[in-house]
Amino acid sequence: MRINSHIPLLARDFGIIFPGAVDYTSSQVAIDAQRAVLADAAPTNALQSQLVTFGNAGIPAYLTNFLDPELTRVLTTPPELANIFGEVKKGDWITKSAMFPLVEATGEVSSYGDYNNNGLAGANVNYEPRQSYTFQIFTRWGDEEMEMAGQAKIDWAAEQNISGALCFAKFLNKSYAFGVAGLSNYGLLNDPALSAPLTPTAAWSTATGVQIVGDVQRMFALLNTQLGGNVSMKDKLTLVMAPLTEPYMLTSMQNTYGTANVQEYLKKAFPNMEIKTAVEYATGSGNLVQLIAPMVQGQKAGFCAFTEKMRAHAIVRDTSSTYQKKSAGTWGAIVKIPAAITQLLGV
Repeated sequence: MRINSHIPLLARDFGIIFPGAVDYTSSQVAIDAQRAVLADAAPTNALQSQLVTFGNAGIPAYLTNFLDPELTRVLTTPPELANIFGEVKKGDWITKSAMFPLVEATGEVSSYGDYNNNGLAGANVNYEPRQSYTFQIFTRWGDEEMEMAGQAKIDWAAEQNISGALCFAKFLNKSYAFGVAGLSNYGLLNDPALSAPLTPTAAWSTATGVQIVGDVQRMFALLNTQLGGNVSMKDKLTLVMAPLTEPYMLTSMQNTYGTANVQEYLKKAFPNMEIKTAVEYATGSGNLVQLIAPMVQGQKAGFCAFTEKMRAHAIVRDTSSTYQKKSAGTWGAIVKIPAAITQLLGV
């Protein structure tokens, strides 16, 4: 029998349900007939039986429960260190140590003479050692729990793999910030070659816009001194801070120098400066701010490095479960030009 197209449309789009209905009519004859049927009462001689079971007008609650098929994942802090300092692969999972050469030009000139043999150019090379750290994680799932999760439309094995990948990304990010204790493996925030941080003029939460700009100017002045003039205000610069510190970039300049707030002033003074954030900059010693010159004379100031992002090992089948090991490795952050970074602690 042909079903009136309005009936499924009403159910789908408006939630108006007519179970079993195939058509409807608005004729007065049909309406009168329907009313006549509805007006019929049960005959007085109908058999009235006693209930054997308990009286009930309901059904099991689970039959009326709705399970949303869309999964909502718990939020975690974003891994931003690779985005701030760059990221490269060095070696592989069996590479346990690395040497990063540092070459310095040497030489001296001498007065010219046809028979003089003085004056000599040379080079001095140092090798900075680093150690890698390899870590691992297991994903495992049982046959029964796979079936049970499937009833809720959840791919349990896939969720284990997603969690494993997230754990790896979070640990890599943490190593890029702080390295690995006990190894020659350091992070962007604690490399021993970095210069000591400056102290802010005042806490940025109470500072004026002019004071905040003054602190950034002090960081740039120190950067210029450390690099011997190899950086200018027009070069690419990265100002990195904790997310809670970023709103201070909107501190009013009270129209000082024709600008509305700190960020607008910095954009005019340093046209190629980027402002980035990472939660790791909220340290136990106070909020940290770094000013980084990512490129100096065509050379990278450094990078975050890994041996392998993820190596999937053999899938092992047990009697009624399955598990798999995955591994990865990190070098932390390789700061090749420590002079290209200045710091401000306690904002």
